[in-house]
Amino acid sequence: MLQEKVGETAGVVWNILNGTEGMTLKDIKSEAKKNDVKLLDKDVYLALGWLLRENKVEVCEEGKELFVKLI
Repeated sequence: MLQEKVGETAGVVWNILNGTEGMTLKDIKSEAKKNDVKLLDKDVYLALGWLLRENKVEVCEEGKELFVKLI
């Protein structure tokens, strides 16, 4: 059950990042909220792990923020 939710959240994150130069984690959550999707931190972190494992995103630290972009 949790794996399905993580996969769905990964899809939401991927769609938000698609067509951008990348975003901070905070911006990703903000964009999701604009689309009436509430993303919890734990769900986003699991989704990012999924996308990293699939070589779909790059993640780096910018100050204290995580910056994510599609590969």
